Amino acid sequence: MKIHPLSTTHVQIFEVANFQFNQMGKIIAIANQKGGVGKTTSAINLAASLAVLEYKTLLVDADPQANSTSGLGLNPKEIKKSIYECMVDGLDPSEAIIANELKFLHVLPSHIDLVGAEVEMVNIEHREEKMRDSLSKIKDQFDFIIIDCSPSLGLITINSLTAADSVLIPVQCEYFALEGLGKLLNTIKIIQTRLNPKLEIEGILLTLYDSRTSLGNQVVEEVRTHFKNIAFNTIIPRNVKLSESPSFGLPAIVHDAESKGAISYLNLAHEVLNKNGIRK
Repeated sequence: MKIHPLSTTHVQIFEVANFQFNQMGKIIAIANQKGGVGKTTSAINLAASLAVLEYKTLLVDADPQANSTSGLGLNPKEIKKSIYECMVDGLDPSEAIIANELKFLHVLPSHIDLVGAEVEMVNIEHREEKMRDSLSKIKDQFDFIIIDCSPSLGLITINSLTAADSVLIPVQCEYFALEGLGKLLNTIKIIQTRLNPKLEIEGILLTLYDSRTSLGNQVVEEVRTHFKNIAFNTIIPRNVKLSESPSFGLPAIVHDAESKGAISYLNLAHEVLNKNGIRK
């Protein structure tokens, strides 16, 4: 069974990110316009894992659904200052950032008003650069900034990719796994050409993996065949603790540090550090 592989021409234009760590934070956007691929789960848990490793990390919730916000125990309905005010009204992000119980983790939350941001910014000059302008004010205060993008290729996601140094793409180990990925890669290429020439691929992350199914193993094989060194070695399994931890408002590593899901994201954090040659 073929899992809708991409042409290798999509792959050859990209290289894995090779970022040199310095005092300015690295911005990683986590993006895939398909829903249900583990994007928000990956954003929350990668950010938390980097924080546990004592890298000062900011999680930016750039999704109007505000799942990263609620997944870390915040009520989006009670948020008064968010990424929306930063992008639309020019609010300094430092006024909207909220500390998490993990010492090195902070959140720049979202709320439903972000839905209207795309309409409100339509006639604004340089509208694709509003998030980059906002994050540039606080970038040097963090080691990593992780952006949880919305499940679309609209203006907010374009803002996120324009602001980012690299993009991490979660792909679920299920049928139609690669469907739509070509469109995302083409969007990234356009942004590289027109808005953010420094944007790189951080890597493709396989998620929702079930080792008991032949389909899951075939998707892993397909992705690693077509994307070679772009795919992370770490694979995120289907895991009950990963699924239930947002209902407690906790990342998996706080909810159950010994769960397979928590350990997998900690391994991913180590792999991101290794890929970028980062050592404290």
